[in-house]
Amino acid sequence: METIYLDHAATSPMHPEVIQALASAFEQTYGNPSSIHTAGRQARKVLDDARTILAKAIGAKDTEIIFTSGGTEADNTAIFGVVNSLKHQGKHIITTQIEHHAVLNACEKLEKEGFDVTYLPVDESGRISLETFKNELREDTILVTIMYGNNEVGTIQPIAEIGELLKDHQAIFHTDAVQAFGIEKLDVDQLQVDLLSVSSHKLNGPKGIGFLYQRTGTPLVATFFGGSQEKKRRAGTENVPAAVGFAKAVEIAQREMETKNEQLQQFRQLFLQILDEESIQYKVNGNKEHVLQHVLNISFKGMEVESFLVNLDMAGVYASSGSACTAGSIDPSHVLVAMFGKDAAELRNSIRFSFGLGLTKELIEEAARRTAAIVKRLAN
Repeated sequence: METIYLDHAATSPMHPEVIQALASAFEQTYGNPSSIHTAGRQARKVLDDARTILAKAIGAKDTEIIFTSGGTEADNTAIFGVVNSLKHQGKHIITTQIEHHAVLNACEKLEKEGFDVTYLPVDESGRISLETFKNELREDTILVTIMYGNNEVGTIQPIAEIGELLKDHQAIFHTDAVQAFGIEKLDVDQLQVDLLSVSSHKLNGPKGIGFLYQRTGTPLVATFFGGSQEKKRRAGTENVPAAVGFAKAVEIAQREMETKNEQLQQFRQLFLQILDEESIQYKVNGNKEHVLQHVLNISFKGMEVESFLVNLDMAGVYASSGSACTAGSIDPSHVLVAMFGKDAAELRNSIRFSFGLGLTKELIEEAARRTAAIVKRLAN
């Protein structure tokens, strides 16, 4: 039985060109980019070239890119770096109820330290209200951190509109774009963001590397201490091979973005078309208009997510839910709770399918038919 990987929002397989670039860098670029000898200078040039590619992908300057170990570190660096720099100007932070835990848990820690955090609600499509945001914005707000596109349901937030509202405000604007980078065309000036987080492994690059975009002049206190790497903003020897692989993945994503999005849209439509053909009762969770095309979160009537996931796995379909399975019990997805309420059926019957590299229409159709067969067998 052929297995079908539909969990690209969790992590994605590395592109063959990325693997080749990584292997070459591991073999040829062994110097420390902080060393002044030839091997070090060669490593520095390779690192700088990778940084240029990453910066160009979001319309930024090379000097505005800080290499990190991934999205979580980028989010933490942005949040703690800003509040520790601006806490004398206020202690109010605005975020949303549906952020990644790298943001939510950071904000929770800051609350314990005396900061006031506003968690914006979302509607049933997972989108915040700009009117609510304007009402919650205060003179002492120092940080707004709102994700670009949600990792569970794919809903895209009105980032550019928020950026416009903050144009003349003291608050620093950060967006977690981990799930969107490589899928959506991002330009930091159009979005009017001060900080932006991304991660390599979401777009067919290596794990363990990401970056934080820091607009020139944006205050940010370092959270790592040691050497003077990354212009004293993030201590630690840079992972040059990973940066090379990351840059290659970004080059490919930029080159293929339009074609890939068309393909992802076709995959979504085909998957749902097969469910319709099989007379399956379902509902798509998320915003129909503002959505990341590779994320498809579906609520299946009469299903229980835990047994559903087990049966999908046994059928060779690798998907996920927004829930964390712990000791045989399931904690409801905080995203679905925010969208539908704590007692909603969607919390117990929703599965996230996410698409990407290596999939074909034939595989999508087969995955949908296997899914439909499980629903027919298990639905109450």
